[in-house]
Amino acid sequence: MKKKVVIAGATGFIGRWIIEKFKDDFDLIALSRKKVAENPNTKVEWRTVDLYSMSSTEKALEGADVAIYLVHSMQPSTRLNQGKFEDTDLLLADNFSRAAQKNKLEQIIYLGGILPKDTHQISNHLLSRYEVEKTLGARETPLTAIRAGIIIGPGGSSFKIITQLVRNLPVMGCPKWTKSKNQPIDVFDVLALIQKCLANPQAYHKNIEIGGNEVLTYMELLKKTAKFMGKKRYIFSLPFFTIGLSKWWVSFFADAHLNFVSPLVESLKHEMIPSQEQTALYPNTFTPIDTSIKKALHDRPPALPRFHQPKKEKNTVRSVQRISNPAKYNAQWVAQYYPNWLSKRFAGLINPKFDGSFLRFYLLGIMLLELRLIENRSTPNRQLFYITGGKLTQRTDLGWLEFRSILNNEYVITAIHEYVPRLPWSIYKLTQAKLHLYVMRKFERELNRLSFEGS
Repeated sequence: MKKKVVIAGATGFIGRWIIEKFKDDFDLIALSRKKVAENPNTKVEWRTVDLYSMSSTEKALEGADVAIYLVHSMQPSTRLNQGKFEDTDLLLADNFSRAAQKNKLEQIIYLGGILPKDTHQISNHLLSRYEVEKTLGARETPLTAIRAGIIIGPGGSSFKIITQLVRNLPVMGCPKWTKSKNQPIDVFDVLALIQKCLANPQAYHKNIEIGGNEVLTYMELLKKTAKFMGKKRYIFSLPFFTIGLSKWWVSFFADAHLNFVSPLVESLKHEMIPSQEQTALYPNTFTPIDTSIKKALHDRPPALPRFHQPKKEKNTVRSVQRISNPAKYNAQWVAQYYPNWLSKRFAGLINPKFDGSFLRFYLLGIMLLELRLIENRSTPNRQLFYITGGKLTQRTDLGWLEFRSILNNEYVITAIHEYVPRLPWSIYKLTQAKLHLYVMRKFERELNRLSFEGS
């Protein structure tokens, strides 16, 4: 009987190739934020999911045996997104880990990045991937973490940046990081490893770092790519390029969004060489780098289904804030302490009242917000409130607030999802939105103060 495999991040580079190569050997469930309008591949079941929603994620994983997690730094789904990509990725991974445990999955396979040896200076991008790895493996579901550097194949976003730079720049003065060493690997070699690990107990609770046979610098990779593109390019290093300048440089000449380029460029300062530890799960042979580049240049990625464009509320807000929690209070304690602290902080001007079911915030007798605790969806490590009323909200049937303990209570995440403010949008952004961030920063200081006094 075929294993049922669910793919989170199915519309991305790796996800599309997994569908193409695994569709005959496994029953595949591909997850997407958008609903499929036309699916030419009847061997693949597409499910609509909101990975920010615990209940939606749990439903999406129903009936699956194994999950492959390929989600990194999701594109914004609301008009205003407050929060760093690493905090958002942490929240999504925690949702997925909880959903996998509830559905009693046999295994999660996660594709992340190689950890550099100079971990004291690790980039936010690679640190985030490591945090996601730890979060996915924090519960009962066995995790297989596959770590790779540059993955080369048709449709790869990182390789597309390289080709765009070669195409647009006859003379290329490169930043210092282009001398960092990497061990690029062909996408089909990665797929071979994933297939060997899938539902294989020998791969459970394993971290596997993988790279191709050839070690080369990013500059050498640029030169090889130029050669196979038939472009004569003068490529050299300029030592005065800062990381900040490099981000702008790559974004501009590769025609890629700065938000996408920034974390990648920060990671390129590291040497991305896998550890020497080998495993029987490794592919028997690796594709030569020249072959990988040629295929990536000339082949096309598999086609996706046609999707409906989702209808969404126009002015929605998501705010995901990570708060350090040195005293390791659980989410329930933090959720109960927060309104009391807020009242003291604003000298009673803001007056929260919590009756065990409803949390209401008042200003001079006017109810600003009303939140209802959803007890059957809450635990000591997650407190869930629906936004149900108040002068500051436009919708009383949409939006929720949660307090979430993450990584063994090392952090607490406070997150507002799908909130629709009543204030005019321009006024909201300049007032309420900024005030929320200010309050969260002050609240973090308060938790740190409590920890210091209790130590």
